[in-house]
Amino acid sequence: MVKTILQRFFQMIIVMIVVTILVFLMSYKISNPVYLLLPETATDEQVAEAMKELGLDRPLYIQYGIFLKNVLHGDFGNSYFYHQSALSVILEKMPATMELVLVTMILTILIGIPLGVFAGAYPKRLTSKATMTLSIFGVSLPSFWVGMILIYVFSLGLRVTPVSGRGAVGTILGIETSLATLDGWHHIILPSITLALGNIASIIRLTRAGTQEQMRQDYVKFARAKGVATRKVLFGHALKNTLIPVITILGLQLGDLIAFTTITETIFAWPGMGKMALDAISQNDRPIISAYLLMVSGMFILINFIVDVLYTVIDPRVSLGGEE
Repeated sequence: MVKTILQRFFQMIIVMIVVTILVFLMSYKISNPVYLLLPETATDEQVAEAMKELGLDRPLYIQYGIFLKNVLHGDFGNSYFYHQSALSVILEKMPATMELVLVTMILTILIGIPLGVFAGAYPKRLTSKATMTLSIFGVSLPSFWVGMILIYVFSLGLRVTPVSGRGAVGTILGIETSLATLDGWHHIILPSITLALGNIASIIRLTRAGTQEQMRQDYVKFARAKGVATRKVLFGHALKNTLIPVITILGLQLGDLIAFTTITETIFAWPGMGKMALDAISQNDRPIISAYLLMVSGMFILINFIVDVLYTVIDPRVSLGGEE
């Protein structure tokens, strides 16, 4: 077990090195930061001097070495737009995005899994058929359209939720978060629902398929024949054997939410990392783009590793080496 974890950790390091190379080459090709920092009237001499100060006149491999060394020290450079450390800008925006991701994942798990189990256990019931029909809409509808409809109905029509922005911040266990205030929940509920609808639909369909397969297994038939309560059969036995593919998708959804909340954050003017990344791309803010891509890639790799470990917790027959 320990040996396999160390092997996976070594693989994570290799993947992150490859990611740093790709991010460096991409940021190198985006634009020359000298022309963003100097005025349009700058002379050739001033441009050459600025490139020398930034190290852009050195060979590419030396520039990458400097870039990698700075990254290992947490130095991604200063943002051209915010005029402060790129890492500090991202860390300042991260809590808002993580709040959105947390609420979205809670909604996805608490709604998607039970509905999927119910639809799989009783596929012929009208409520199950209605659930599956709605899940098709959840998968098909684009998030930006869902977000605008929710704003139109609940914010502009019924006036029960704010149109945009992040609510007031409170403190929970010493952590400042908008989830500690009622105003914060009023602001976060619509963007969370917007992000969660598609994820819930996917989890419902996957859980339903897994539950249907498990309901045909002998151990479930024997449990029901012995008089075990239906709830215990579904959630104590069938669901446990359905969770491995579900956890895989939840892990991917978590990574997607952290990295790709851009559209939803823009629609709701949510001050998170997604909106910041979009602004950085439009402004050619190379340090922000590089830092964002590396942090998101690192989160993806870490999440995948945690999902692999959870496999063995749920089903001890599954090893991290991929063998049963």
